[in-house]
Amino acid sequence: MPATQVLQDGIVTLTPEGVAAVAGNAELWNEDLRPCTREEHNWGSNRFASLWIGMCLCIPTYSLASGMISLGMNWWQSVLTVFTGSLIVLIPILLVAHAGTRYGIPYPVFARLWFGLRGAHLPALARAVIAAGWFGINSWFGGQALDAILGRLAPVWLGIGIHLWVAFGVFWILNVGIAMRGPQAIGRLAALAAPTLGIAAVALFVWGASAVHGVGNMLAAPGTLVGGAFWMAFFPSVIGVVSFWATLALNIPDYSRYAESQRGQLRGQLVMPIVMAAFAFVGIAVTSATVVVDGKALWNPVDLLLTFPTPVVLIGGIVVILSSITINVGANVMAPARAFENLWPRVITFGIGAILTGLLSLVMQPWYVLSAFSTYIFTWLGSYGTLLGPFDGIAIADYWLVRALHLDLVGLYQSGSRYAYSGGLNGRAVAALLAGWVLPLIGLVYPPLGFFWSGGWFFGLVVALGTYALFMRNDRSKLSEDEFAAITE
Repeated sequence: MPATQVLQDGIVTLTPEGVAAVAGNAELWNEDLRPCTREEHNWGSNRFASLWIGMCLCIPTYSLASGMISLGMNWWQSVLTVFTGSLIVLIPILLVAHAGTRYGIPYPVFARLWFGLRGAHLPALARAVIAAGWFGINSWFGGQALDAILGRLAPVWLGIGIHLWVAFGVFWILNVGIAMRGPQAIGRLAALAAPTLGIAAVALFVWGASAVHGVGNMLAAPGTLVGGAFWMAFFPSVIGVVSFWATLALNIPDYSRYAESQRGQLRGQLVMPIVMAAFAFVGIAVTSATVVVDGKALWNPVDLLLTFPTPVVLIGGIVVILSSITINVGANVMAPARAFENLWPRVITFGIGAILTGLLSLVMQPWYVLSAFSTYIFTWLGSYGTLLGPFDGIAIADYWLVRALHLDLVGLYQSGSRYAYSGGLNGRAVAALLAGWVLPLIGLVYPPLGFFWSGGWFFGLVVALGTYALFMRNDRSKLSEDEFAAITE
């Protein structure tokens, strides 16, 4: 029996015999869902660093960090919170990214491994719904910036009763149009945007320092959260930061599948906590400056932008628009577009998936999510973090603990394979998922145990990871050392 996959320098690709065995199965295979070829593993560490810089230097990051000032934290408490949360979530990101690099598979195909060939639709669509919500949030920020630019350049624009909604619609269409161009275009956009956004962050910081006559004055405002009050806010805020990137902790294989090596993707992604903390510091310092200049904390940068002269509004608005597009097409389109493709590979392409993502984002009502900071961090981030935590735990347990990195690539695209489980669904994964949701839900309905809900991502991940590993310890879908060697050359 000829080998169906080849292992070279830690990366597994299909042999010609492996491709021939599955390429005709249009229900599970298309050009976007297939494993990468060896030539397509061409992203170095700089590409991943640029991707993360472009995604971290975004308006939601700024708002997340600066909004902590409005909760009563001082500058170093806020930076510590952001750095801690980013460092924690980087661990599952790197653990899951390994699978994408080693086997060159996108997230929906990776999910087939643990939920089954059909059951994979559940984690894929759960991730898609959250990504669509973020797509809408960034489109709303970008629409606000476009509205601000048009209002300054042509004041008659503000006389149109629905001017903000028109600007939002135009920006939404622009995002969908760019996203339809595909993942490689997304990588090139991130590489272009990263230095531009970095320069804009420095300029914003310089303005803040100048406006209040020194960096010391920017950071002089004391926090109102002391002692136990700080720790009561710190824990859910850290989980909020974790939840901020919990989505990427699931679908990072959509990007890491293109890595030229494990070392390359690892080194490139290590910049994430540093960039998050640095940009958080900028957002926090500038927001503190607005308290002095404007008498209140302006945690939405578009609101801050409107306090400047017209030339600054124009330049700043363009930067906000670029930032919103970068994070949208970089982090919020890939997962849902792939999830929709996975539903019907024969018909739905990546471009169609991008359109469906945009439509779903409107249903998520981003204007409501951004109506108040408490709604943004506690309702939005907290709720979806609780939803996704168990999926992260199951993914990590399956790849690292259950299968010990041994997969049959052909089986992920072949009806009736070991990954079909029962009717295409792995019931053990569903049971582990439900177990992971139990503790957070107890905290939701029973206030004395509310910390289980506020820390829902963490508790859900740990419970689901342990439960899944226990349930799957003797499962027949596992590939032994000898079986892996028999199909791999």
